[in-house]
Amino acid sequence: MLSPKEAVSKWVDAFNKHDVEAIVSLYHEDAVNHQVANSPVIGIEAIREMFTSEFATAEMTAIVENIFEDGEWSILEWKDPLGLRGCGFSM
Repeated sequence: MLSPKEAVSKWVDAFNKHDVEAIVSLYHEDAVNHQVANSPVIGIEAIREMFTSEFATAEMTAIVENIFEDGEWSILEWKDPLGLRGCGFSM
């Protein structure tokens, strides 16, 4: 089983390759993906559709600034090549 930090590192690698199947393999069947500007995306099929659609419409890259781990939680601080910054949490 992957540690939370290892799972986030694998997620970033898959995201930067736009590998939707590798991304969704890291989610639980009932996962919820919260994006600040959108309503929560619930369930692995909806998450698959979201990433497929997003990668089809935009060139996206996550540049890791920090990955923290605390028990079952991991926290990703990222930026993109244009300077947009954000963070993500996973459990």
